[in-house]
Amino acid sequence: MKLTVLVDNNTIIDRYYFAEPAVSYWIEDNTKKLLFDVGYSDIFIKNANKLNIDLKQADFLVLSHGHFDHTGGLEPYINFAGQRTKNIRLVAHPLVFNKKIYEGIGDIGTKKREKEIRKYFYLNLAKKPLWLTENLCFLGQIPRKNDFEAKEPLGIVIKNGKKYPDYLMDDSALVYKSKRGIVIITGCSHSGISNIIEYAKKVCGMEKILDVIGGFHLLNTKTKILEKTIKYLESCKIMDFHPCHCTDLKAKIELGKHFPIQEVGSGLVLKYK
Repeated sequence: MKLTVLVDNNTIIDRYYFAEPAVSYWIEDNTKKLLFDVGYSDIFIKNANKLNIDLKQADFLVLSHGHFDHTGGLEPYINFAGQRTKNIRLVAHPLVFNKKIYEGIGDIGTKKREKEIRKYFYLNLAKKPLWLTENLCFLGQIPRKNDFEAKEPLGIVIKNGKKYPDYLMDDSALVYKSKRGIVIITGCSHSGISNIIEYAKKVCGMEKILDVIGGFHLLNTKTKILEKTIKYLESCKIMDFHPCHCTDLKAKIELGKHFPIQEVGSGLVLKYK
């Protein structure tokens, strides 16, 4: 599998790509091509062009969850890909297109609702794990098992015209299964990075973890939660870490005391066998 970071909060030094507080990855697994999240704007398209990646050739478009820093690029992508979108399967949790409101900001969800999106893409909305290739799986709804993650709502979500605290039940991730171990690919980890890792291991039936890349949702995190997260991660014996996006400097410094933290930015290319 080959993973290219199209968008992150940062860029790699001396690699002249665009960045924004968002996420977008291009993933190639044998003959299949997958676009994971589309950032906040159209810069994932600009970066892809500079990287000689043809986004029109995607077989899948996977959305990690419904926030606008992961779905804002949907309209630019529709305009860019044109009729090609009819051949692209959009995979996400069933709640991904629900309206989300955050106090002081307003609507922080997808700008296009499910009915409109169905005009462009073939939708595959799944709560259960969905294998996209022989080795690459969309995890669906992540079980919330531990006592320290995903305990506080982030704004409200509108369901059937009613308001509910938003615990981001639509937050999901990908896992790649190789003979050597698994690679976990996250968007924001609102469901909890530890919960995601534990479920990925269960779905794949493997304990060995080669890498975890993505947002860990460790942003202004309480000390006790960060300590419990580190304790869990230590028990996993993960070979590499690529925390980015919603993982703040404090969290990276603490993680770096315990794990081999690697740099992430727009333009980074990772390969796994």
